[in-house]
Amino acid sequence: MLQFRRLVLSVVSALALASPVYAGKLAIVIDDFGYRPHNENQVLAMPSAVSVAVLPNAPHAHEMATKAHNSGHEVLIHLPMAPLSKQPLEKDTLRPEMSSDEIERIIRDAYGKVPFAVGLNNHMGSAMTSSLFGMQKVMQALERYNLYFLDSMTIGNSQAMRAAQGTGVKVIKRKVFLDDTQNEADIRVQFNRAVKLARRNGSAIAIGHPHPSTVRVLQQMLPTLPSDITLVRPSDLLNEPQVDTSRPNTTPPATPPRNPFRGVTICKPQQPLEPVYATRFFSVIGESVSQSSLVKYMQHQWQGWGNKA
Repeated sequence: MLQFRRLVLSVVSALALASPVYAGKLAIVIDDFGYRPHNENQVLAMPSAVSVAVLPNAPHAHEMATKAHNSGHEVLIHLPMAPLSKQPLEKDTLRPEMSSDEIERIIRDAYGKVPFAVGLNNHMGSAMTSSLFGMQKVMQALERYNLYFLDSMTIGNSQAMRAAQGTGVKVIKRKVFLDDTQNEADIRVQFNRAVKLARRNGSAIAIGHPHPSTVRVLQQMLPTLPSDITLVRPSDLLNEPQVDTSRPNTTPPATPPRNPFRGVTICKPQQPLEPVYATRFFSVIGESVSQSSLVKYMQHQWQGWGNKA
């Protein structure tokens, strides 16, 4: 009996060593594509599971999206959305107070500028993604183009998942920013944190940018990815369990639509108006009735003008 147990234990140990178990899936997305082709080409030389998010109004948007797709990388639209902080907004930045038609127009235009896109994530956007009303309009537009939404989580109380309810849009969330600083040691720490989260939770999404320091760290660390972690595309995580930790936010947009009647001035008469007496009122009414088409017609009928000869 003892020998049998030893034999079973040996077989189990051998199988464990021979067959690596993939404990976690890690997706890496590089934002801000379309401005620095030299750095971005280095990203495209990395494993094809590394995905890219392209700014639609960047000068090289169409070119880099096409190159990324042809290299086997997944392409997302990196769409500017309004932040809470006061700063100049880029062209076609989504704002909560925009109409559904305007939001749909911007997303349609972006979809045309970033070929092969299968998803969309937000560039900045703390004001937009924290607005339930604004994000509901975004989700309605995304559903028309069959795009998923990767929430960059630039604010903790993002309403993206709540806004997607009732639509066919899948929402996934960023867990780690790789390069809040461009210090290589800090980026390595964040990369290792993403690996630990993927191992602990089953999956994790990390977002970075095509900075030279980020590119160098990824070139060094991707080849040494632990054997229990597999690199995947964001779309591979669309059916992973997602937890919505947001609080309901039904506050209307801070800037309501302009009222075209507000501020209309009333012209005051230069001289006092003359009083209108009741006798004059009835006289005017009588004149109006006597001149009406119906009364004229009845008079003609009465006088026999309408009879045939």
